[in-house]
Amino acid sequence: MKYLLLIHMNPDVWETLTQADIDEVMTGHERFIKTITESGELIRTDALGQPAESAVVRVRAGALTVTDGPYVEAKEFLAGFYLVECASKERAVELAAMIPDAKWNAIEVRSIEYTQEA
Repeated sequence: MKYLLLIHMNPDVWETLTQADIDEVMTGHERFIKTITESGELIRTDALGQPAESAVVRVRAGALTVTDGPYVEAKEFLAGFYLVECASKERAVELAAMIPDAKWNAIEVRSIEYTQEA
């Protein structure tokens, strides 16, 4: 089963981290990527750009509207994700807990219901 491990970041929390904490997060991601690559569970991972750099696109009654992001006003934003394939939701939760950001932010585990390959 495929799962998306969504990393939600709160910039207010991130700004309180020490350089040692930030280094711990970065090296933690390197270790996590190595672990799930070796186990064969990693499909893809990406870090996303800042919400302020995003655009929100809507088409209503045939009219296109583009506004500056983020999609919603919130303290937390989607910072990145891991797409994994593992045996169960329990294993996906186990993997999510290994993501270093889980110490300070939320990791959402969502199953992939449908996949269309390019």
